[in-house]
Amino acid sequence: MTPEPKMNLHDALAIAIKTIRKNRNLTQEDFGLVSSRTYLSTLERGLKSPTLDKLDEIARVMAIHPASLVLLTYSILSSNSHPTADAVEIVYQETKSLLSQLTDNTGTTKGR
Repeated sequence: MTPEPKMNLHDALAIAIKTIRKNRNLTQEDFGLVSSRTYLSTLERGLKSPTLDKLDEIARVMAIHPASLVLLTYSILSSNSHPTADAVEIVYQETKSLLSQLTDNTGTTKGR
């Protein structure tokens, strides 16, 4: 039996974008104000990587936080098509710790 090929980051992001888009009943044309249908199609096929600004715009159209899109992508990647909540817990704990360190170092939390 041949092992399943390892998924790459582009493919995981493609699955995340397409899954969220379809679950929200959005068409590729619904992204017309932030992206062309052709560009979104290339993302959904794992052929390109969006910039951080473009990822933010795409997430906004899908009405989700961009970090949720990235987190789902890494959950898919780490589980090779069977996403688990492990990545969510890891990111939660790391972010909580980093925010605490940021507050300790500056006296306030930036961005508030």
